[in-house]
Amino acid sequence: MEFTGFPVAAFDFYDDLEVDNTKSYWAAHKAVYEQAVLTPMQGLTAALEPEFGAAKIFRPYRDVRFAKDKTPYKTHQGAFVAAGPATGWYVEIAPQGMRVGAGYYEAAGPRLAAVRDAVADDKTGPALKRILTKLEKDGFEISGERLKTTPRGYDADHPRIDLLRHKQLLAGKPYGFADFIHTAELVDHVRTDWRALKPLVSWLERAFAAAE
Repeated sequence: MEFTGFPVAAFDFYDDLEVDNTKSYWAAHKAVYEQAVLTPMQGLTAALEPEFGAAKIFRPYRDVRFAKDKTPYKTHQGAFVAAGPATGWYVEIAPQGMRVGAGYYEAAGPRLAAVRDAVADDKTGPALKRILTKLEKDGFEISGERLKTTPRGYDADHPRIDLLRHKQLLAGKPYGFADFIHTAELVDHVRTDWRALKPLVSWLERAFAAAE
C-alpha cells in the first residue's frame, strides 16, 4: 500500500464531524472517512512498520457508556506503536492538523513508582532531563497530566520535582497544516521525529522494567 499523503478531504471531514457528530452524518460520509482518513493512515503506519513495529489504528467510535458527552464518534484519528504497556509512539490527524509524539499515557501502582524512582535517582534522572531538554530545543512540546501537589515520599525541593509530579509524560510536535502532510514526504518527517523520540521511549522502557 503506497502512501501518498492525507488529502484535504480528511481535514474537511473532521471539520464537519465536529459540527454534526451524528450517525446520519457518519453514514453519509463513511466512504470519505475510509478513503481520505483510514486508508492513508494504514499506508503511513505500514511505511513506518519495518523500523518501529506494527501500529494500532484506533477505532473511530467513542465509548460513551460512562461519558457525559454522548457524541458517538471521535473527532480525530490516531495510531499508536507500542514499545510497552501504554508507552510508545503516536501520530494523529485532527481538525487542528497533524501531530506526532511519544511517551507514556498511563502508569499506576508499581509502574508509576518505578518511573518516579528512576526520575529521582541521580544516575538516571539527569539523563531524562537532558533528553527532554534536547527535545524541546528540537521543537517538541513536553506535556502530560501532573499532580498539583508533591508526590508522597519525595521532597518538594527535589531538583526534578516537576518531572516527579507527572502521571503521564509526553513529547509532541504539531505539524498543523504543513504542505508535506498531503505528500509522501510525510513518512520521512514522522520517521525523523520518531527517531528523535527514541531516547525518551528507551529511557521509559528501562524505568518501567523495574516494575516487571
